Amino acid sequence: MKRIYLIRHGETVWNCKSKTQGCTNIMLSRKGVLQGKAIADKLNSLKEEYIKIYSSDLDRCFLTAKLISDKINKEIIVIEDLREMNFGKWEGLTLEEIKKYYSKEYESWRKSPHMAYIPDGENLKSVQKRCLKVLNQICDEFNEGSVIVVSHSVAIKTIILGLLNIDLSYFYKISQNNACINKIEFRNYGPVLITLNDTTHLKNIKK
Repeated sequence: MKRIYLIRHGETVWNCKSKTQGCTNIMLSRKGVLQGKAIADKLNSLKEEYIKIYSSDLDRCFLTAKLISDKINKEIIVIEDLREMNFGKWEGLTLEEIKKYYSKEYESWRKSPHMAYIPDGENLKSVQKRCLKVLNQICDEFNEGSVIVVSHSVAIKTIILGLLNIDLSYFYKISQNNACINKIEFRNYGPVLITLNDTTHLKNIKK
């Protein structure tokens, strides 16, 4: 059977400060590195037949992927289109700053995310289009076994919704915590979400 493990990167220094990251290249925090190692241990313990690791080109994903690769000894393929949604002028701002300076756009983002316009940024449809294209290309490369895809919160949400044929208006019905694991199996009748936002492997990491 074909399986994909969708992994969100570990905590970053901007996650700690509640700053919007988007395509800004922010490094993992010390805790984020520990989370990456915990992901690696969990995936290794599953004894899956892993084929490759695919990663966003942003450092927070690549380092997470590298920690996994060091454990399971698999090649990392870096793909730019797996990167996070471009949040334009919101990048580097905290939630409170976004609410203050872009109140109208933020209201739309919260109430109608699938229709929202972020100044100088992307929309969910464009993120989903590029990410699903990558997923389909990856799926075409193998018939059996598992691959690991390390990406970002918004990107992964759009992938999951797209694979399950769920409208992007349900964007906020899915949560993606730092260093979470999602498992999707591709059966003869289509993709099936087996695990969503699993963080049980992080229970021994201090807050």
